[in-house]
Amino acid sequence: MKLEHIAMYVNDLKNTRLFFMQYFGAISNKMYHNPQTGLRTYFLSFEDGARLEIMSRPDMSDAPKNNLRTGLIHISFCVGSKERVDALTEQLRADGYAVISGPRTTGDGYYESCIEGPERNLIEITE
Repeated sequence: MKLEHIAMYVNDLKNTRLFFMQYFGAISNKMYHNPQTGLRTYFLSFEDGARLEIMSRPDMSDAPKNNLRTGLIHISFCVGSKERVDALTEQLRADGYAVISGPRTTGDGYYESCIEGPERNLIEITE
């Protein structure tokens, strides 16, 4: 079995799309727009075949995000080395993104950092 894709609603579709393209090498399709519902969506494809669908529509709600809640909590990207974790984390910090943790080795042996991406969505960066 293969996980086909993960989807998330965002307020700023353009900024979120550019974020994943700039920092994680995403390739974007052309925007889909459903004029009846107002839905606008992009599929972002990554090097290993993983896909993220980002979506926006005028009637969605935007509840405050609490990092310790049920449901999906972060997206994790493996960048291949500790040096790349460090470099990307520092680049994101320099570009104004909040670093929530790390880079560090966790108790279960992962070398990772966690940042707040667009709209406070958590992004984990691992080796």
